[in-house]
Order: sequence, then structure tokens, then C-alpha cells
Amino acid sequence: MLKGVVSKVVAGLAAGASLFVAIIALGATLFFALDLVLPALGAAAITFAVFALLAGVIAVVFLTKDGFGHPEEEEEPETFVQKAVGMIRERPILGAVGGLGALFLLLRNPALAAIAASMITEKRMESRGYGRKRRR
Repeated sequence: MLKGVVSKVVAGLAAGASLFVAIIALGATLFFALDLVLPALGAAAITFAVFALLAGVIAVVFLTKDGFGHPEEEEEPETFVQKAVGMIRERPILGAVGGLGALFLLLRNPALAAIAASMITEKRMESRGYGRKRRR
């Protein structure tokens, strides 16, 4: 199973590298073709504009939920936790950065890590029926 995953990852990386080289070659070809009829600065500007326009079109097509158009409106979440989960689902990079920031904060301050761990374990114990025993 691991061998199959590794081979798929390697194949994906090879395809990505090949695509990167092909795009660089296409840009160089466009630049040198335009350089025959225009000054070098003009050819560079047109090549940049073509690739910027292409990147903009790709971003619009692939980053909207249902292609072109507006995504359907969903109900607003009610609690803070629901809002946070919704934001992380819509923007996973933001969730990853927030998680790494929280992890960094907890690792820098061990007292906060101990408090967070005790809160998590206490909540789990209470949900299983183990209440806190009071000492008198």
C-alpha cells in the first residue's frame, strides 16, 4: 500500500515538474518570438501580460465553487465554534496557519499547554460520566 502511494506521489511530482518546464519554455518561446518584432522590453511586457491574464482566468475558473456564477447562500452559523469550523472548511490554509500559530503559542508557554490539556481531558471525563469529586 505504501509503495503505491509513494509511486503516485512521485508520478504527480514528475508531472508537475514537467508542466513547470513546459510553461517556462512556452514563456521563453513567446518572448523570443515577440522579440523579433518588438524591443526586448515590449516583448517582456506582453509575455508578462499574457501569463498574468492566463493566471487570472485559471483562478476565476477553479476557485469559484460552481465554475462561473455566485455560490449558493448558506445559513449563518450560530455559535463561535460553528463559525470557526465553517471558516476552516472554506479556507483550509487559514485553518492550518491558525493551528500552527496556536501550537507555537502552546509550545512556547508550557503552562498554557497544561491548562489546555487539563480542560480537554476534564471535558472528556465529564462526558463519560466521571464527574469531578469535591474534596472537603
